Amino acid sequence: MRPTPAALSPPEMIDAGRGLTALITGASAGIGAALARTYAEKGWDLVLTARRAGPLEALAQTLRRDHGIEVSVIPADLAEPDASAGLVEAMAAQGLTIDALVNNAGFSRTTGFLATDPADHAAMVRVMLSAPIELSRLLIPGMVERGFGRVLNVASLAGLMPATGGDTLYGPIKGFLIKASAGLHLELQGMGVHVTALCPGYTLTEFHDVNGSRDQVSSAYPAWMWQTADHVARVGYAAVEANRARVVPGWRNTLLAAIPKLLPDAVALKIIGGHARRLKRI
Repeated sequence: MRPTPAALSPPEMIDAGRGLTALITGASAGIGAALARTYAEKGWDLVLTARRAGPLEALAQTLRRDHGIEVSVIPADLAEPDASAGLVEAMAAQGLTIDALVNNAGFSRTTGFLATDPADHAAMVRVMLSAPIELSRLLIPGMVERGFGRVLNVASLAGLMPATGGDTLYGPIKGFLIKASAGLHLELQGMGVHVTALCPGYTLTEFHDVNGSRDQVSSAYPAWMWQTADHVARVGYAAVEANRARVVPGWRNTLLAAIPKLLPDAVALKIIGGHARRLKRI
């Protein structure tokens, strides 16, 4: 039986989501898969979506076996204009009620603004900016009506740093998501719906393999700057349950995010620009 929100106090919600359902986008690998494991460990039923059905099905089978939860797999390409609405319609057709929305899907292109196919830039905006907003608008009203909901937007430390060249749109898109999350966090106060922006730094996933920057970033950043996807997922889960507007995993990343704010804009931009050029030479 589905628990009513009033029957579960906040401490209980952190430790048990039994009977509640979370939708996780970009769940086929990396932080998305780690978030799926974290929610499953807490007893949440899951809806997993990404472009690749195979990895989703494999993860779903493991989570069902290990945690005794219900897991639905609905492949979708959020770069398609009607994907968000189609995903919500597919869940409704299966009788699924979404209590937590985890907007994690994303990718980047590091070849530079002028050298990147405009279609790739359009897809980045659709997947990482438009889709999270659309899914939030479609699903949050039901959460407000029920008096309970969670929205975890996976942003990035890049959204808190000065802009960089090369991967020109990634940071600005994540910065938008951070500010939109903060606005929703404030707007939904007192309604039982928590909204949090998760801002991880460098994380050990296949993300950098996909965009072709693995060798560069591995050489440029020391081991202490890297975190595991499972650690990032646990930090994000705890933060949204605690109703924090934003969380940056790790004190080192928190410090890195704060330093540019203490410097003149021109100085901070020059430092970041120099680092970006060094990455290209490695």
